[in-house]
Amino acid sequence: MRCSRGVCYIENVPPMKLKRIPVKSSAGHYPVVSGAGAIRRAAREIAALGRFSSVHVVSSPKVWRAVGQTVQRGLQLSKGGAIHLFDDAESAKNLRSVEQITRSLCRAGADRQSLVVAVGGGVVGDVAGFAAAVFLRGVKLVHIPTTLVSQVDSSIGGKTGVNLPEGKNLVGSFYPPQLVLTDPELLRSLSDREFRGGLAEIIKHAIIADAEMFAILDKDMDKVLLRDRRALGFLIPRNAEIKARVVSRDERESGLREILNFGHTFAHALESVTKYRRYQHGEAVAWGMMAAAFLGHELGLTRADDVSRIVALIRRLGPLPPWPRVPATAMLRAMHSDKKTRAGVLRFVLSTCIGEARSYDTVSPNIVERVLHFTPRLISASNRFSLRRHG
Repeated sequence: MRCSRGVCYIENVPPMKLKRIPVKSSAGHYPVVSGAGAIRRAAREIAALGRFSSVHVVSSPKVWRAVGQTVQRGLQLSKGGAIHLFDDAESAKNLRSVEQITRSLCRAGADRQSLVVAVGGGVVGDVAGFAAAVFLRGVKLVHIPTTLVSQVDSSIGGKTGVNLPEGKNLVGSFYPPQLVLTDPELLRSLSDREFRGGLAEIIKHAIIADAEMFAILDKDMDKVLLRDRRALGFLIPRNAEIKARVVSRDERESGLREILNFGHTFAHALESVTKYRRYQHGEAVAWGMMAAAFLGHELGLTRADDVSRIVALIRRLGPLPPWPRVPATAMLRAMHSDKKTRAGVLRFVLSTCIGEARSYDTVSPNIVERVLHFTPRLISASNRFSLRRHG
């Protein structure tokens, strides 16, 4: 990576080397081991955690078909345990799936000395993590994330949970893993849609915490979209470090960690009103970040040129499923079920400038409703965008 005259871009970055990123938690420190070939170290890394009576892999049929053989070779499973598969659609991220997994663990003979290894994307990590947290009041957990969004974001920080019909992630716990193994080789089978959804979370990290990375993405997005090894070799550990730094300072989302929810108040409402069937999570976050940028501008916090840069970069990810045809009042009701709401007051993470963000809880519902009305109209099918279009 090189910067010149204020423009940063990836150049002559060597292939990703194995990197250990420490994360602090209430249960002690754990590492994110990130780099090409990390999965081949799985057995060695897990052995260093201690002795386990059995190892139980939790994944989905789709993920296991794609990476199961690679993961099994890395884990070198030799005694006890089983493979437990469940549907990893967002609509299946619920208590029924937790019951399915925990009952399957029971039937397979798992005990308090067993290890659960979550292999998959964000849904697998959240559901398997919550199952590990509540099964026998807690068994050890390792994450092997297989999507871009889980490698750079959701597998780090110990958040687990499931959705209710009333809202997203309303039942869960903070349950840190013992280890996160992140290998970009596991992304090979990822669809373009899933990959681009993960890039939305990378853009989020840039907006809230890393203006230099935003400039790099702006310059080299074409390479990133082509999954350039050097680009990913820079971005994956860089984003893991950002997430690790934030959650190490605020594990339970009492302050700083809230900035990781930039765009998520809108995104979770979009997912809820469409019953988790229209958007992949990253797509909802992409819409949510654009809406949050507009909201910041309406409140006089985000400059117009920053809004334009944010929207332009997000739109380079490709077309998104359209904004739902639901009344703004329905979106507002869904927002009030968001777990960040306090005493009925909505909270939004907004960016004062690219590279910085903070939470606000004094936002008028009327302004939010106005943003909900004009956001889909401002983001038209064309590539042209200007805040002047909003009268």
